[in-house]
Amino acid sequence: MTALDASSDAPPSDAGRSVPSVVRLDGVRRRFGSVEALAGLDLDVPHGGITVLLGPNGAGKTTAIRVITGALDPDAGRVSVFGLDPSEEGEAVRRRCGVVSAKPALYDRLSGFDNLAYSAELHGFDRGARMDERIREAAARFGIEAALAQQVGGYSTGMKTRLALARSILHEPELLLFDEPTSGLDPESSHAVLELIHAMPAEGVTVVMCTHLLLEAEGLSDQVVVLEDGATLLAGTPEGLTRRFWPAAVVRLAAEVPATLEAVRDLPGVRAYAPGNPATVELDDAARIPDVVLGLAARGVRLTRVEPHTPSLEDLYFAVRAGRTGPAGEAGAAA
Repeated sequence: MTALDASSDAPPSDAGRSVPSVVRLDGVRRRFGSVEALAGLDLDVPHGGITVLLGPNGAGKTTAIRVITGALDPDAGRVSVFGLDPSEEGEAVRRRCGVVSAKPALYDRLSGFDNLAYSAELHGFDRGARMDERIREAAARFGIEAALAQQVGGYSTGMKTRLALARSILHEPELLLFDEPTSGLDPESSHAVLELIHAMPAEGVTVVMCTHLLLEAEGLSDQVVVLEDGATLLAGTPEGLTRRFWPAAVVRLAAEVPATLEAVRDLPGVRAYAPGNPATVELDDAARIPDVVLGLAARGVRLTRVEPHTPSLEDLYFAVRAGRTGPAGEAGAAA
């Protein structure tokens, strides 16, 4: 079974099926000249969580965001946002969205306050105390209130990202679309931005975030959608996808003499074995681990490491892209 086959026999997502969809794309295609950026993309974003669009550069993530907002019309397929078609009711959709692009357009010669004030006016705010209060609330949330009087040209990259995030929530949108929001940031700033994004669904806001960084999606997403070549490779909750592709328990073992670990193949409950030091062993039940340790000791194997392993999103991503279904390299083990 290939990676694509593995994803085709499941629904587009196992997350939030009882929750109304905020965004739904069915078979969406979009071409730029000879390049098909979206090749029949299916996407279902439930209300009130964080959906991470994960994939390498060129997978179609940015094009998907632009189709959702109505900035681009699809060549084929159906797009629904809040039950509206962005191609026909784009203004109504965009009023309910906040967007941060990978390289947000800011006015460097204006102050941070004036950047936000201009955006607020575009969203229908009148100059006055209410608008000023809203600007300062948004800036304070992202930790830049003290810098509002400064020209944006003097902001660091991290401060500009925070300003763009503050701008995206000024009008209290229902849907936030973030395209590589930590691009160019140092690790500390990236962590701070992701923590701020993580807190947003608590207010009932739905978030769609694009990234090519696996570590960003880990622990942040309620739903992961892996894109490749403009189509959905697989989608679901991180926990659900892990259970689906790794139903077996996994343990990593190391020994003074790595070759002696081959003896694990003959022990009860062992489903798969990938040699190495550490070696990766799939078991039918995690309760087998003590028996495996005792069994190897009885065969003279001197273990130096026993580590039960919970597969990460990175493990899942590379396993699926490689067309296999488990860390031990046994194709079809989870089929």
